[in-house]
Amino acid sequence: MSNGSRRTDLLEETQRYLRRLDLKARKKLGQHFLVDEEALAAVAEAAELEPDDVVIEVGPGLGVLTDRLVKQAGAVIAVELDDRLAEILKKKMASVKNFTVLNRDILKIAPQEILSQAIAADALKDKTLSYKVVANLPYYITSAVLRYFLEAVPQPSLMVVMVQKEVAEAIAARQGKMSLLSTSVQFYGLPEIVLIVPSDSFYPPPEVDSAVLKIMIYDKPALDIDDIDGFFNLVRAGFAASRKQLPNSLAQGLKCSKEEALSLLAEAQIDPKRRAETLSLEEWGRLWKIYGSSSHADGSGARQD
Repeated sequence: MSNGSRRTDLLEETQRYLRRLDLKARKKLGQHFLVDEEALAAVAEAAELEPDDVVIEVGPGLGVLTDRLVKQAGAVIAVELDDRLAEILKKKMASVKNFTVLNRDILKIAPQEILSQAIAADALKDKTLSYKVVANLPYYITSAVLRYFLEAVPQPSLMVVMVQKEVAEAIAARQGKMSLLSTSVQFYGLPEIVLIVPSDSFYPPPEVDSAVLKIMIYDKPALDIDDIDGFFNLVRAGFAASRKQLPNSLAQGLKCSKEEALSLLAEAQIDPKRRAETLSLEEWGRLWKIYGSSSHADGSGARQD
């Protein structure tokens, strides 16, 4: 059976299911239900699930992917903001012992709380607190959810997320096309685009294509940084005027003189004619080592990326 026909079958099944439940996708929640068997298989395969794995699934929707996850993982905890879908999943998966659904906003509940609630429900009996994340993310919260998990305690060991294609490409970019987002993600893990997913793989179809993005989380950040907030304040300053050369962008972002920015770059042995997108993580680390030890870095200002 071709993927086109499998997509059609799952689309029709999803439409029938929604009609029977008298449900419609909520636009304000960015709901687009995945109806592509190839994409579902790619997500599950990329998660590299083992019988002892614990999975936090963000935005399970109608549970099409959840059905696959519970068969491969030791425990699946689904976090669903939509109260209607959470209740439907609870009834649909009532007999599945390794499944728990939480009707919560993922950005307002800590991973420790998610895992502890599942433990209380015996879904994580004899399991460790190591976990993986699988998510079909609404576009408007992609960056926030990525940051949430990358900075979490405990961190996941791996993330597989469905995101907007352009966002996935930006995150997986290499030196020469870096951004604040790619630098932030690659500080914590190695991103890889697994599959491009066309818009007609969803119901209703979004206006743009998506991608399955896999992020292998490092045991420790790529750089040994003692003040992560301060480091990212510096990186953000570098991208403050990304089309300008670094001396101008840093001067603007750090609110210092161009001469001070030039001095900083010279000490870090970075060509002042370069732009922020060309810097590697290692070069940002070198720049921070100098700036962070100077009187200019007072640690003020919270991260806003």
